[in-house]
Amino acid sequence: MKQKSKYKFLVAMLMSTSVIMSAQTRITNPFGLVYENAITENIPGKVNIHTVIYKLNGIEISANIYTPVNYDPSKQYPAVVVAHPNGGVKEQVAGLYAQHLAESGYIAIAADASYQGASGGHPRNVDKPANRIEDIRGMADFITSYAGVDANRVGLLGICGGGGYSLKAAQTDKRFKAVATLSMFNSGLVRRNGFMNSGLSTIQQRLKDATEARAREAAGGEVLYAADIKTTDEMADKMPYDLYREGHYYYNRTHSHPNSTFRYTMSSLLDLMEFDAVTNMDLINQPLLMMAGSKADSFYMTESAFNLATGTKEKELFLIPEATHIQTYYVPEYVEQAIRKLNGFFSRYL
Repeated sequence: MKQKSKYKFLVAMLMSTSVIMSAQTRITNPFGLVYENAITENIPGKVNIHTVIYKLNGIEISANIYTPVNYDPSKQYPAVVVAHPNGGVKEQVAGLYAQHLAESGYIAIAADASYQGASGGHPRNVDKPANRIEDIRGMADFITSYAGVDANRVGLLGICGGGGYSLKAAQTDKRFKAVATLSMFNSGLVRRNGFMNSGLSTIQQRLKDATEARAREAAGGEVLYAADIKTTDEMADKMPYDLYREGHYYYNRTHSHPNSTFRYTMSSLLDLMEFDAVTNMDLINQPLLMMAGSKADSFYMTESAFNLATGTKEKELFLIPEATHIQTYYVPEYVEQAIRKLNGFFSRYL
């Protein structure tokens, strides 16, 4: 019982960063963007942002499309689909990388996952792998018909949890001609085993909790949520892992957004805990680039996926020196290194 209580406390601290708006991060950007040097207005001859809404399986998806300097819809451009982290939204790191890619000549799309962010779907914050994978395919559906996009030159970039889901999407969806991940996070592995296998002893209890939550929903009862607590700075400072400690400050302080939350329906665990991003990695035959910080405590997930990617003849593992997982989201010198690598990769294969 003591071990179970200790684990639940660790899960509550490590798997949640409920958004707390602070004076440091009031959103003044007209597009809601919270990253540094974000677009504040569309100026002719510059990178522009276009807010769009489209339907995916009956759900309205909220997305931002970034177009290159002097974008001409009558011309043909390569495109990149960008998938955001777990709990994140398109206005954070996904938007930052999409903007940089547009600066490099790509049309880039970043969309909120269904049931999350500004996208539709109820109950809120359902977090099922099948939905996230379908969201990535849906972005490809939309962007391949967007004016100026060359449908034969579409790349994919997945960040954190979006990286794991991007690997799964690319295994079967060959519209993606080149696949890249940044700080890849295997959501199913962590939800099942805990970060760094810290939750192996409580798997069956958590499955029981998820089963009971689904039964309650089916009976018309209250929707229960996991990771639905507010994390204080003091709590974060005591966390044993850089990923969650720094993640608190990124998502709750420096880059907070009202649509961003790590809570998810407890019943989602039934799907999450049977999922593994690295099964069938041999199906990826496209060029593959996997990037991670050299100091990232989450690196073991990138390394595992990379080693299992035996179906592609072109693959590269790129470590960003001295960077941790979260630092690859926003620290200029690390972002610049990742973007340089992405530009070389996508220019070669798209």
